Amino acid sequence: MTYNRDNRPLFVLPSTQDHIQGVLNAAVVFVMYGDYECFQSANVYRLIKVAGQQLKVSFGENNLGFIFRHFPQKQIHPHAQRAAEAAVAAAAQGQFWQMHEILFIHQQELGNGYLVEYANRLGLDISQFLQDLSKGAYVNLINADIEGGLRSGVEAAPALFINGIRYLDRWTVEQIMAAIVAAND
Repeated sequence: MTYNRDNRPLFVLPSTQDHIQGVLNAAVVFVMYGDYECFQSANVYRLIKVAGQQLKVSFGENNLGFIFRHFPQKQIHPHAQRAAEAAVAAAAQGQFWQMHEILFIHQQELGNGYLVEYANRLGLDISQFLQDLSKGAYVNLINADIEGGLRSGVEAAPALFINGIRYLDRWTVEQIMAAIVAAND
């Protein structure tokens, strides 16, 4: 397992301001910087999800935490920023993780019409959702995620930190599970 101990650690520590699955004070906390239009981000998210489910049996529900932070790469993914805004608008209505899943599943369909369709599918208040998107209500939150990522040495998505240290090893379920076990020791 390779950690990047020479590079900067996670600059913005996990907090209640983050989108988190599990608990904030877990023994092992993943922080992923991702882009909804990035194929690798979707794959890494799926790997972490599978590894986490397998290890919940060993570690228990309260020993793993997963935080997703936005790192849309607008220069190569034209819909990533708007998808991130849609996820945060869904979060304002208590549906972040549901929207997050849909966006990664349908990452080739992230145009505005699709985002409204996904919001409707989740039963969101569509007028509020559209108002939030049209006003750019969550752009500053996404920019704060990007800035925190840049200050942590993130240059592209996906980027993964385990307990505040950048993870640079191979992206397989086995490698990620090994990193979880090592971080929990």
